[in-house]
Amino acid sequence: MCTVVVSIDPSAEIPLILVGVRDEFTGRPWVPPAEHWPGLIGGRDLQAGGTWLAVDPPTRRVGALLNGRGVLAPEETRRSRGELPLRAAAEGRLPDLDLTCYDPFHLVLADPGGARLWHWNGVLLGEEELPPGTHMIVNSGWEQGDENERVAFFRPLFAKAGRPATLDAPWEEWRELATGAGLPSGDPRAMIIHHELPDGRVFGSLSVTLLALAAGGVRYDFTEDPRDPAAFRRVLPG
Repeated sequence: MCTVVVSIDPSAEIPLILVGVRDEFTGRPWVPPAEHWPGLIGGRDLQAGGTWLAVDPPTRRVGALLNGRGVLAPEETRRSRGELPLRAAAEGRLPDLDLTCYDPFHLVLADPGGARLWHWNGVLLGEEELPPGTHMIVNSGWEQGDENERVAFFRPLFAKAGRPATLDAPWEEWRELATGAGLPSGDPRAMIIHHELPDGRVFGSLSVTLLALAAGGVRYDFTEDPRDPAAFRRVLPG
């Protein structure tokens, strides 16, 4: 993914909301969220077999992966980063793995009690706990200032969005923001993108995930039409 929004309010009925926008080359094959792995729900990347976001419904945990920046792993030992959110959601921690086999990444692990962030640049591993509030993680990392135009535009909007009172309550405002708030893909603030490259390939936003994590369960909405707020379908509860 290229954008993750995490909203944490420990006093709310729904203490954690997560928005994930997946950007990828449009020719890379994948299938929508389902139980592609025993007990875990997420979309499956058919090229490498992993995922960009995984949910463990019984524990109400989610692992979400973003590509990072830094030193790439050696070609002869490189492993797919798509296994990391699966392991994180299942184990409740950063997997005990040789990270030098992975290209740089940011890994978010969240549950109703809060969220943690690990970032690996190919040399050093960092770990942070996200405090209450609204946060945005992009490929450059956890952007806490206003230097990133996307974050500077969207973070205040997500922070002001009305929080649903229950897992079944409407959350149209979140859907509108999660699908880009109407900004054109060429806008430097855009969260939903579409780039046609000189070699003919297209890199763009392929899907949007909207998650609510609460003591009573998980709400998981998903759309393969990233610009349409009305296109979300319910994944969980099934």
